[in-house]
Order: sequence, then C-alpha cells, then structure tokens
Amino acid sequence: MSGRPVATDVWTDVEDVPHVSLGRRASLVVVAPATADLLARAATGRADDLLTATLLTARCPVVMAPAMHTEMWQHPATVANVATLRARGVVVLDPAVGRLTGADTGPGRLPDPAEIFAAARHLLLRPGPPDLAGRRVVVSAGGTREPLDPVRFLGNRSSGRQGYALARVAAARGAAVTVVAANVALPDPAGVTVVRVGSTAELRDAVLRAADRADAVVMAAAVADFRPASRASTKIKKTDADPEPVVLVRNPDVLADLVAERAAGRLGAPVLVGFAAETDDALANGRAKLARKGCDLLVVNEVGERLGFETPDNAAVVLGADGSETEVPRGTKEALADVVWDLVAKRLP
Repeated sequence: MSGRPVATDVWTDVEDVPHVSLGRRASLVVVAPATADLLARAATGRADDLLTATLLTARCPVVMAPAMHTEMWQHPATVANVATLRARGVVVLDPAVGRLTGADTGPGRLPDPAEIFAAARHLLLRPGPPDLAGRRVVVSAGGTREPLDPVRFLGNRSSGRQGYALARVAAARGAAVTVVAANVALPDPAGVTVVRVGSTAELRDAVLRAADRADAVVMAAAVADFRPASRASTKIKKTDADPEPVVLVRNPDVLADLVAERAAGRLGAPVLVGFAAETDDALANGRAKLARKGCDLLVVNEVGERLGFETPDNAAVVLGADGSETEVPRGTKEALADVVWDLVAKRLP
C-alpha cells in the first residue's frame, strides 16, 4: 500500500543485513498489532525473527499498539512485560475497550488508528526520552451539564477536544494520565484512564479523588458556573402561559477548591493549571482570574462561533503566577497541549 519494500525475514536480501540495518536506519518503529507473544519476546530481548531483531538494533522511539484478549492483557506476565518495556522508554499504548473476537468484550482491541498515528507523530516531533515518565497527571475535559428536568439541561459547547489533546500528549510524553470527561463523545485517548461524569458536582468529586498524589492537574473542562436552583422530577410541559423564570445558583468552583486543598496540604503539591474561555478583553479577564484563583498557570483562549469550542485548532496565551506570558499561535490543539506540558514540566519538583 505504501509503495515501499516489505521485509518479512532475515534471509531475504541477506547481503544488506536487514536484521541490523532496518533498526539502524529507522526514525521510528511502530508495532501494530503488538501481541502478548511479541511483548514477551521484546521484553526478554529475543531476536528470533526480523521484527525482534530490528527492535534490538533500533535506537529510535518505539511505539507498541497491543491487541489481544482481555485475559491475556491482564495476565501478570503481560503486565510485567509492559512495565519492563515502558521502563526502557518504549511507548506501549493501552488497548482500546470494545468487542473482541467472538462475543466477548473488554480491553484488548487494537487502539484506534488515529490514536496510534497521534502517538507516532508526537514522538517524531519531540525525539528524546519521555520527560513526563513517572509522573501522574489529571486532566478534565468536555463540558458539564446541569439538569433542569429529566430531558433538559444547562450546558455549553465544549467538545472535549482540547482536554483529550492534553491527555494524549501527556501519555505520549510518558505520564500516567487520568481524564475526568464530562459529556465527551470522542474516542478515548490511548493509554489513559477515563472517568466519566455529567454535572459540575460529579466532576468536582472525581477530580479531587484523582488529584490525590498527582503531580499536575489541568482543568481544561468547561465547568458550568451556575445550575438551576431546582430540578423538576418530570418533563416541564409547554402550556399557553409563559414559563416560570429559571432561578440559578452558583456551582462549586473546582479550580479554587483544588488551590484550597493544596494550601491545606491535602493534595501534596501538584502544579495546578486552569483554563479561561473568554469572548472579550481576554487578557485582562485572564489576569484577573489568575490572581483570583491562585493557580500556577492559566490558559486564556478566545471562544465564540467556530472559535475554540468544537474546532480542531486553538490559540492561547498562557499566563504564569510568576508573571510570565507565553503566546501560542493558532495551530492544532496538540501543539497547544505540548506548550502547556512544557510549562508544567518546568515547574515540577
């Protein structure tokens, strides 16, 4: 399909020594699918075929996309082999969850091709050892919804794309990532733990639980500032009379709660990052929000029609509590995520 030569064994074109030359020439090695057997042979340094020999000679980044039955993925031997490979700097993606061979379902499906491509692209753009290896990070994504009745809610237009980009990039850089996803309809990023929530209260509880012993928390979700004061138990019917006004009350301020928990010593000392989605006077509003919230970094981005929300691109200015300002020109949301993690990495102990 690529129009390039296909190598299948060590004896074809033996004068070119393919079992050594392929690994030496490679800028990136992607193993997809990576079976339980392949993970075991790679972890123990076997070199009994062209692929395992290439893995031993490669000095470039290596991505493995596992695919196997759930029981094989969860077996202690496979768990140990994956841990060994990751400790050596190999990027082993977590398999996707879904239908497997036959009627069974669970973790073990080959990760979505777009996820494999994203990991490969990131490693080519940022060669070198993963700088977030051994770190635990939490990312919130999407938009919370506050129910008005069983079928209606007060919400926003956040798709979760930026939060998922942050999670995907952090995983590619070696971090153990937990995503608290509020009403996100995107494929889960490979290699991360996803916790699904709906309302702001649910998101707050999930983030505080996940933030325990985390090195960084990035609040990229669009969290509703207000919720209806009361929720109807049945659908509000349309009548000839005008509807009753909807009375709103304040929601918990999740970022402020994180700052308070850190100050009280109950969260350790994670780097805290907030987001400010603004429609006007973005920088002025952002600086005021940073001073008010007390977080370490605040990502200020303008939102509106075809801007910020529900788009593949983004632009922002990242404000630091130390007075720094980092402008990120319009580009992919993964590019913005890389800048955010660069700034977080500098602040990690």
